[in-house]
Amino acid sequence: MAGGAMNELFSQWGLSHWKAWLGALAMPPVPLLVLALLGVLLAGRRPRLGRGLVLVSVMALWAVCMPGTGKWLIEALTQPPPPLGERQVATLTGAPRTAILVLGAGRRLDAPEYGGADLRPLTLARLRYGVWLARRTGLPLAYTGGVGHGSAPGPTEAEAVQQALARDRAPPLRWAESRSRDTDENARFSLAMLQADGIEQLVLVTHDFHQRRALAALDRAIAASGRPMRLVPAPMGQLPPVRWQLSDFLPNADGLANTRWALHEWLGRMAGA
Repeated sequence: MAGGAMNELFSQWGLSHWKAWLGALAMPPVPLLVLALLGVLLAGRRPRLGRGLVLVSVMALWAVCMPGTGKWLIEALTQPPPPLGERQVATLTGAPRTAILVLGAGRRLDAPEYGGADLRPLTLARLRYGVWLARRTGLPLAYTGGVGHGSAPGPTEAEAVQQALARDRAPPLRWAESRSRDTDENARFSLAMLQADGIEQLVLVTHDFHQRRALAALDRAIAASGRPMRLVPAPMGQLPPVRWQLSDFLPNADGLANTRWALHEWLGRMAGA
């Protein structure tokens, strides 16, 4: 279902809080482990079928955990735009009616070392790049992120970001949007907030695998607003190209994580989330 139609159906049916659970069940390794379990259960009655299902699930699990698979899927399914070059950063320096918008990626509800909430590694990486761009260009910084679907209540991502910036003595946020629960709401709520302050150009900071989905959500929000807005993709976290060396075939946690992100983003774009 194209655009945001699937996302709207989830909201209309009151199933938004199930999105995180459904996504977790659809992502590897859960389906492959279920397939292996089914093979074990069938092994007594239909040995060939049972052994075949176990073999297929183990081979598929190996494949999705390979670093080469994760890198290849990110490139093939998410088609990330190129990172900003030095010339583009220089062009953005002091640009009028322009803001840097960092998209959230979750928070840690309880970080005992800080005595409160903190940010997940993905969020910290995006925020770090956004702060670096703000310092290089002199542009104001905005952040969008509330409490995701299925997450425990508590401080929002935007509140945790403000606390982290103050703690680390980094430039403060000019804008903080804290109501959104997913990428679609990130786009709608932050766009309304920034347009109200006369912003006409957004430098969009998020991971490379998330850029296309975030840009699509912002395009929909811009079209619905009826007001033009120029978007400048600023992807970060790019992986080196796949060289298919021996290390690319050896399963590890990073390989599985990258495969999951690629599939998550692809499914999210299909659903308009």
